[in-house]
Amino acid sequence: MQFYEVIKNRKSIRSFKNTPIERDKLARIIDAAMRSPSWKNNTSYRFILVDDQGEKENLAAAIMNDTDKAANAIKEAPMIAVVVGEPDDSGVIKDQEYYMVDGAIAMEHFVLAATNEGYGTCWIASLDEDTVRRTLNVPNNYRVIAMTPIGETEERKQSKSKKDVREHVFLNQWGAAYTQNDGFSGIH
Repeated sequence: MQFYEVIKNRKSIRSFKNTPIERDKLARIIDAAMRSPSWKNNTSYRFILVDDQGEKENLAAAIMNDTDKAANAIKEAPMIAVVVGEPDDSGVIKDQEYYMVDGAIAMEHFVLAATNEGYGTCWIASLDEDTVRRTLNVPNNYRVIAMTPIGETEERKQSKSKKDVREHVFLNQWGAAYTQNDGFSGIH
C-alpha cells in the first residue's frame, strides 16, 4: 500500500477474526513502531503484546466507556498492543510530560504499520490504568498510555471523509483559513 492510501484506509475497528497475527507482519509492525521519534531519542515507551485470552479479558475489564464495543474488540482480537511510558526517560516543558507524546507517536506508527499489513486496530485510551498495570505487571515508574487490538477485521467500514481543511488548518495566523488552492510563497 502507498503511504497516503494507508492513511486513508486506517479506521477504528471493533470486530475481529481470531486468526493469529503472522510473525513476519508483526515483526514489520514492531519495527515501524520502534523507529518512531522520541524526546532526545530516549525511547521512553515500551510495548507489551498480549495474546493470552485471560489477560485480554482483564484488559477488556479495564476499559471505561459507555458501550461494550471496545471491550469486545479486546476480547476477540488475536492480539493486543499496550504502550506504556517512563516519564523520567522523557522531557518536561511547562508541566507537559513528553512521555505521552513519545508513546502516542510510537502507537501511531504501530497502527499505521498494522493498516499497511492488512490488519485493523482501534486506539483505546479510556481505561483504568491500575487494572492494566496489575494485569500486565507494569512497573510503578511506567504509565499506561493506550492500547489497541490488532487483527484481521470482521467488519467492513468505509473510510470517513476527511475533515474540512478550512476549519482545521490556518495559514500564518489563527482563523486565516488555508485552502489547498492557495498560492503562497512557502510551497512550490
